[in-house]
Amino acid sequence: MATELIKDRDVSEHGARLILITLGIIAATLMQTLDSTIVNVALPTIQGNLGATQEQGAWVVTGYIISAVIVIPLTPWLQARFGRRQYYSVAIIGFTIASVLCGLAGSIDQLVLYRILQGLFGGGLIATGQASLRDTFPRHLLGASQAVFALGAIVGPSVGPTVGGWLTDNYSWNWVFFINIVPGIFAATVVLTMMRNPSDPKPIPVDALGLGLLALGLGSLQYILDEGQRNDWLDAPIIRVLAFTAVAGLAAFICWELWGTKRPIVDLRAFKYRAIAAGSALGFAIGSVLFGATVILPQYVQSILGFTATLSGELIFVRAAFIALLTPFIARLAGSGKVDTRILLVIGFTLIGVSQIWLGYITTSQNDFNSLLGPAIMAGIGLAMLFVPISIAVMGAVPQEVVPKAAAFQSLSLQLGGSFSTAALITLLARRNAFHQSVLAQTATPDNTALQILIQQTHSASAAIANLYQQILTQAGVMAYADAQWALGALTFFLLPLVFVLPRRRKGDTTPVEIPAE
Repeated sequence: MATELIKDRDVSEHGARLILITLGIIAATLMQTLDSTIVNVALPTIQGNLGATQEQGAWVVTGYIISAVIVIPLTPWLQARFGRRQYYSVAIIGFTIASVLCGLAGSIDQLVLYRILQGLFGGGLIATGQASLRDTFPRHLLGASQAVFALGAIVGPSVGPTVGGWLTDNYSWNWVFFINIVPGIFAATVVLTMMRNPSDPKPIPVDALGLGLLALGLGSLQYILDEGQRNDWLDAPIIRVLAFTAVAGLAAFICWELWGTKRPIVDLRAFKYRAIAAGSALGFAIGSVLFGATVILPQYVQSILGFTATLSGELIFVRAAFIALLTPFIARLAGSGKVDTRILLVIGFTLIGVSQIWLGYITTSQNDFNSLLGPAIMAGIGLAMLFVPISIAVMGAVPQEVVPKAAAFQSLSLQLGGSFSTAALITLLARRNAFHQSVLAQTATPDNTALQILIQQTHSASAAIANLYQQILTQAGVMAYADAQWALGALTFFLLPLVFVLPRRRKGDTTPVEIPAE
């Protein structure tokens, strides 16, 4: 069956309308991306105030991510079925209302329920926003549209810890959700009154079986990634069952969508565009680097160095500031066609890899804020050279009617890359910490010189042993975080060759580089 492509109408804007629609889309994008990290900082306070255990509190994050991941690949179908403007406005309004409910939650069960609801509405905000910006800007300003989008998509997760820490320290945890009210109202108003649909809604039937298999497969996979370490991975029966469910569900979903139905709810045939396939692979790589670093660095500076949540967030903000400063220049350079975007991507991955290795090399228990600025700045420069070039390469290589699918797959790959990287790094931290504790503890024998000195200083063998044990715990933690930084740097260089799978965009090329053949 040939892929049905109906050419969309031109919905590009100019002047005040372009500015207002852009601001509305960025407001909606920032709401979603901030929520991906802002809650993590407030989670300990939330658990304490609501009397929740650590396992219950984890579901505040897990529930949101699972529901969002399921919705992301459905967004092209939802846009086509209900109209982009209608779907986007409902998603923004629903996300804003769910945010208010989260802030008003009086129990951990209510909060988890509202977070799942928030994820169902928020899952499509990123992909829909990216596709909308691409179509709202005139074709020759493709680079500018993706640069603007990058400011929300990349800077949002980076400033989330800063904003979350400041709100929690100075107000209350409730405000990490209430902060979405004003941008939500503004974004919904702009989208409802000003945005135009590139195509009219179509009465496409629901692929119920495909939807069920997708939810089963992706939901099980995301649960494993979020809860695997806490449940000791495949040693736990629930993880083994869900691993089988994820593999079987996703395999059945792929077979059904490709060969079992004429109206797939997720058009996997879009991967016949080389740009989409390569962009998704690179999106996975970028998500691995971006979210992985955002998770382990705050843990290190807070648990080992004793940084406050606010100070930890400020370190991440330094990286975000350089992303914001450089993104417009990178967009102009990448959009000009004078430089192969793959060269920019290689430089970006290299800078990030070097920054992580540098950070691993200097990781100690005595670092101060200034000593960590160098790696943070280098990582920010590297990230600024990744997102916009890949977005330009992908969005500029497919027809307008395929853009929602390209944006959805790129958004999903970013999220899954972050989930896989985070799960792997958290597991690595736990296991390397245990390993280093075991090795260091073997030297804590009665004839150890350091122990004998401690006994003389404290005049108590028990106090000396307790002191030495605490030093072992601290040093093991430092070594584990150093290992994680080295591993993330190695992963970055390992993923770098994926850059050359991306098709080269030539100067002045504004047409798709390829059309899928059936």
